[in-house]
Amino acid sequence: MFTVQIITVSDRSFRGEREDRSGPALAERMKAEGFAVTGTVLVPDEEAEIVRALREAVRADAALILTTGGTGFSPRDITPEATLAVVERLTPGLPEAMRAASMQITPRGMLSRGVAGICGRSLIVNLPGSPKAATENLEAILPALEHGLVMLRGGIADCAALQS
Repeated sequence: MFTVQIITVSDRSFRGEREDRSGPALAERMKAEGFAVTGTVLVPDEEAEIVRALREAVRADAALILTTGGTGFSPRDITPEATLAVVERLTPGLPEAMRAASMQITPRGMLSRGVAGICGRSLIVNLPGSPKAATENLEAILPALEHGLVMLRGGIADCAALQS
């Protein structure tokens, strides 16, 4: 069982002006997928706060760190930049797959600036802020996540056996 931590990035939710629905939706989906949700945190759209939360999740040895929010075009949407300040290696196929899947639903899917990468033994993936878009994007990458995490964590993954 892999561990996951979820970081919601939202000024309004952080200030208590809007309920965070994306973080709980992702937590529910990951539990259903067999992941152990070991932490959830809500931070404002501030680079230092996002970086701090990401580094804390890495220090806690979360196998997977999902962020939700801050991936659009708004001047306060800086989650990708904060993530890039933390990751050591990019995993471009994940956001490419998410954008491709999103574009099957709406042409606005191409506007997501989310990134994904590896820091230590943790995989960090940026998801959009709306519950619907966050879970749709997660669904696009779920089939490959376990295999990637097995490899990241030093396990033996039979690439041919996992193809489907």
